[in-house]
Amino acid sequence: MRVLISVTDKTGILEFARALTSLGAELVSTGGTARLLREAGLAVRDVSEITGFPEMLDGRLKTLHPKVHGGILAIRANADHAMALAQHSITPIDMVVVNLYRFADAAAKPGATMEDLIENIDIGGPAMIRSAAKNYAGVAVVVSPADYPAIAEELRASAGKLSPETRWRLAKKAFRTTADYDAAISARLEQIDAPGPLPADLNLRAPKLMDLRYGENPHQSAALYGARGAGLAGAAQLHGKELSYNNLVDLDAAFQLACEFDLPAIAIIKHTNPCGCAEQPSLAEAWRKALECDPVSAFGGVIGINRTVDAEAAREMAKIFVEAIAAPGYSPEALDILRAKKNLRLMQVSPGADPLVVKSISGGYLAQTSDTARLSRATAVVKSKRPPTEEEWAAMEFGWKVAKHVKSNAIVYARPGQVVAVGAGQMSRVDSVRIGAMKALLPLPGTAVASDAFFPFSDGVEEAVKNGATAFIQPGGSVRDDEVIAAADRLGVAMVFTGVRHFRH
Repeated sequence: MRVLISVTDKTGILEFARALTSLGAELVSTGGTARLLREAGLAVRDVSEITGFPEMLDGRLKTLHPKVHGGILAIRANADHAMALAQHSITPIDMVVVNLYRFADAAAKPGATMEDLIENIDIGGPAMIRSAAKNYAGVAVVVSPADYPAIAEELRASAGKLSPETRWRLAKKAFRTTADYDAAISARLEQIDAPGPLPADLNLRAPKLMDLRYGENPHQSAALYGARGAGLAGAAQLHGKELSYNNLVDLDAAFQLACEFDLPAIAIIKHTNPCGCAEQPSLAEAWRKALECDPVSAFGGVIGINRTVDAEAAREMAKIFVEAIAAPGYSPEALDILRAKKNLRLMQVSPGADPLVVKSISGGYLAQTSDTARLSRATAVVKSKRPPTEEEWAAMEFGWKVAKHVKSNAIVYARPGQVVAVGAGQMSRVDSVRIGAMKALLPLPGTAVASDAFFPFSDGVEEAVKNGATAFIQPGGSVRDDEVIAAADRLGVAMVFTGVRHFRH
């Protein structure tokens, strides 16, 4: 058995090479990999010895040669191929162990130059991987150190042979690897001189991270795809039963809302809408204030938190049934308290926003940049005769952040640091105003109202004032803005325009 080894990631390669050698394999290698194996006392032939050509062009040319690719691509059962190999003194290569230059790492470095990018584009590696994967019937291709132990074990158990099923599985993984590699290069180079933030081609390749029990409903299949790292897809589950599709959607909504705030904040989500949210000096107080908004809906909800959960907050949250919690961390005592809830899912999440938001429609996809717009008093415009008080400003600023995360049409009644009531997802804005008031358990007099889009008529303002609202924050932009402002002045309330809309569909 002849094995060609050329790896950038040298994790586990010495142990794997020793296992191959113990099975009688001849090792062929390149550059730094050959040096590493040789220094470990293993017998290795350089590729240049096989090809008759030295490594050239600063290592750009090493393995692109008929004596390499002929040995990989020859069909073992084809007599003409066997004759060609013999005629040109080419020995078959039975296994290719290759992983690629770290292009993604180079591209992620701040200030990476074009030269850095170009020199980290692997040529020979993908060519060998594709050749071996194409000829999987006779050649094994190994692209991941994670596969070394299982392959070595199968070889030991099967007299140095891998099953057709194993070679097929490895080939599919190999093609995924080269596809992902080329996609990463294309996406990064596309960013250079790009006319805008949206890519010319939308690459949606992502590895499957886990199968889910079902989708939104039991008759739908579902899985989680993505990359381990920042954001919910890369979160670590510290406790609890299996996550559902709906858990993940709600956890993402909850965590994104909580991360809007600088002080300790907690968001309680039910069916992607907040039924409570608060920002307070401590997490325990934020929980109590958030829960006051709608404790009935909070039952069985999902919680997002922007701080490491402490014991006091954990004790408070443990008093009711919740499905799942997403937070950047948990103190040891908090973990002990929350793990007493057998089925409570505890997720540790590193904050991070995707540059693109993608949704599917029949036959295609929609992509947009993330809604990262923040409110600034310097750019907001007071439209009413009466300016807001400082307390009303604080309530409006808080409510505006929450309204961004409520399904349109969105209305949020708020006090400084606390959601008082929410009207979400109605077909008319005035109905959202009414439903928010109808669901309110806390007093509405003195609240500020945040609206994700403009009031098309004055009826929404008039209805909210009947319920006790004294200040309004909205984008403006309606053809009836003058009528809405006049209603605010007639009713003696404050109104601020942001010039920014926060639709959420």
